[in-house]
Amino acid sequence: MGSPAKAPQTGKNRHFSQALRHAGAGIWAVIKDERNMRSHLVSAGVVVVVGLGLHVDLNTWCWLALAIALVWFAEFLNTVIEALVNLIVGQRYDENAKLAKDVAAGLVLLAAGLAVVIGLLVLAPYLTDLI
Repeated sequence: MGSPAKAPQTGKNRHFSQALRHAGAGIWAVIKDERNMRSHLVSAGVVVVVGLGLHVDLNTWCWLALAIALVWFAEFLNTVIEALVNLIVGQRYDENAKLAKDVAAGLVLLAAGLAVVIGLLVLAPYLTDLI
């Protein structure tokens, strides 16, 4: 007979490599399951290509990286909040659950808007040089 099925882990990670595997699984789950995260990745790729094409300096790269990371962090937090709310309320409607999800989605929208503003501000000098 084969070996018995391994029970899902419920305790702390025993090794750093185990923690890395779980973190990687979490990142992959957000990319795979969240359509908006894939849109954010594509947008980030476009920003990187534009930055490379414009030969932006290190300071500009730092601002662009910060803006990209801000949106990604917001999307990850939104995903966590949605999952926890779904776990708690299940399939029933709850006004507080709706509020939590709406606020989390609003956070992503604000982060994305701020990222656009940062991108325009730091790339404007490079873009005006093209004109």
